[in-house]
Amino acid sequence: MTNYNKLLQKYIPGGAHTYSRGFDQFPSNAPQILLKGKGAYIWDNNGKKYLDYGMGLRGVTLGYSNKNVNRAAYKEILKGNSLTRPSLTEFKAAKEIVDLIPSAEMVKFTKNGSSATTAAVKIARAYTGKDFICVAKEHPFFSYDDWFISSTVMNKGTTKMSKKLTLSFNYGDIKSLDILFKKYKNKIAAVILEPATTVTPCLNGNLCESYSNDKICAKCPNNKNNFLHQVQKICQKQKSLLILDEMITGFRWHLKGAQFFFNIKPDLSTFGKAMANGFSVAAVVGKKKFMSVGSINKKGKERSFILSTTNGAEMSGLGAFLETVKFYKQKKVINHLWNFGKKLKEKMRDIIRKHNLQDFFLLDGEDVYFNYITKNEKYENCLKMRTLFNQEMIKNGVLIPWISPSFSHGDKEISITIKAMDEALQIYKLALIGNKNKYIQGHIIRPVFRKYN
Repeated sequence: MTNYNKLLQKYIPGGAHTYSRGFDQFPSNAPQILLKGKGAYIWDNNGKKYLDYGMGLRGVTLGYSNKNVNRAAYKEILKGNSLTRPSLTEFKAAKEIVDLIPSAEMVKFTKNGSSATTAAVKIARAYTGKDFICVAKEHPFFSYDDWFISSTVMNKGTTKMSKKLTLSFNYGDIKSLDILFKKYKNKIAAVILEPATTVTPCLNGNLCESYSNDKICAKCPNNKNNFLHQVQKICQKQKSLLILDEMITGFRWHLKGAQFFFNIKPDLSTFGKAMANGFSVAAVVGKKKFMSVGSINKKGKERSFILSTTNGAEMSGLGAFLETVKFYKQKKVINHLWNFGKKLKEKMRDIIRKHNLQDFFLLDGEDVYFNYITKNEKYENCLKMRTLFNQEMIKNGVLIPWISPSFSHGDKEISITIKAMDEALQIYKLALIGNKNKYIQGHIIRPVFRKYN
């Protein structure tokens, strides 16, 4: 049998073009290489089928190979795909996202999230004339560029100056941010954070029961003073910009973004992943007075080179984006994501209780996107136990690095998942009271951000 793990590393540094796709992020029995995806399923090169919850690193919310989106992208390819001047498709896409996102007055498209967040940081520095950037340390990834990577343990190859200019604070702890603004008074260009991960900006970190049926915190009494609003107030006092990174929350929490869900209008925000159902499209959007630092029509104004990519406005991807938005509106995709996640989570908790593992296997996050926490017999977070659970789920045909619902997941997929989980947790329970190494086949899953291999 061909060892694709070794072959991939022979030709690609890290074995994949995204570190979270690397072999060290999955157990040894995970499919080494994939052939195709359709709906909620993927197939390996040998034709073996798996139910998938990774969904293209959370970038596929309609389901793999959606025929409507594929057809729209193909039509744009036939038009030439990338032209010498801006295309009509580019104009339509720009107008669509500006009309859609309440805080957006202008947009720059690109092909990946790292480029978009870096552009947002450059806009903030150009507009404010300040150098320091504050990032939420609990949020795992913003960009492959120096301004962020220099602040991680994998900072080899970055400059020492970049590291000095990036400051970390704790999400949900406004005091930790306030301390930085006092220490670096009038020197901070921007604060960048995700609006929510498995923790929300609500006072206790979780959604309350008062939000309305359309999944917007409209009835929440703290809707004007959640953590995001507190961050914004600090930024406004020192004329720093608030940047919300909506790579994961965008086109998932709400069609208008998690910023709409939580009633906040950032100065700049970034989108990607689900906005084109897996096609390569990302964007930085924001208020005109900030975005216009990259304009070329302001006579006598110093220009800022914020973002320029040959294929940033590639028509196939933007056509996919336009069709994805249309599909969302017609099929009420957001409601499905929330409802499916809620139903699956309830069923999963039933199985956890069945095996009396409530203290050792926990679900973390809101219904629209959640994760699981694996603990050992000492109640400690444990990658060995995470590896074991993944391994056993894969044996039963389910790839579940996290739970990212799509429109293609339904009752059938819940049944498959719960049956697999029931069997996996039987082994999980045995490993808790026995020798874990006896049950784990191969290597242990490892963190992406680690200094040494």
